[in-house]
Amino acid sequence: MKYLSLLIAALFTLSAYWQLNDPDPARWVAVYGMVAYVAVRHFFGGLRPVVAALPALAIFVWWCTYVPDFLAWVQDGMPTITGSMKAESPFIELTREFLGLTLAWVLLAVYAYLAYRSL
Repeated sequence: MKYLSLLIAALFTLSAYWQLNDPDPARWVAVYGMVAYVAVRHFFGGLRPVVAALPALAIFVWWCTYVPDFLAWVQDGMPTITGSMKAESPFIELTREFLGLTLAWVLLAVYAYLAYRSL
């Protein structure tokens, strides 16, 4: 898992960079940057559980606001969200954001758990 953290850090750093051209880059760069930061802290050791748990909690609360939109996408038959990078429909952007938050939330929760276990 230690070297996997470097890969996660690199992927989330790239994801944060790619968000710079988004209409609302600040919050997405912050989310993806936080995951990259926590992954690097885990790699070098000394990650305290609160460093991963607090942002995981904040992201979970934000993630909950996307659940109705995600469920609407599922009820619509889950039309493709990968057709193009430009979101022609609101459900495309909301579903992508839901999935991005899910990934960030799960990874931060795993890092919080691993940090707690290593105390």
